Amino acid sequence: MKTLMIAFLAGLVTTASAQIEAPIGPQKPVRAMPRPPPVAVRPEVQGVVPRAFRGGNPLQMLNPWAPARYGTGEQSVAYNPFTGRYDQIKLFEIVF
Repeated sequence: MKTLMIAFLAGLVTTASAQIEAPIGPQKPVRAMPRPPPVAVRPEVQGVVPRAFRGGNPLQMLNPWAPARYGTGEQSVAYNPFTGRYDQIKLFEIVF
């Protein structure tokens, strides 16, 4: 008698839980989550050495009358903020 009562209660619980979880009415469409913007893969590398390899003719970097496409000398030097004079050459510079 006890096993019959336990089996009846177990059957009642499983049918009741199935009725609770069943969806009622039409379902709302699922929206896609917005994607975050892509992260830059590599930082930009600047300086004298990378510019010499990319520029084509590295001797034009020494020419004071070179065309503007080779850039200026101010792009490759760093200045001292206390004296205001240029005193360092940027061989490699990594810009984040």
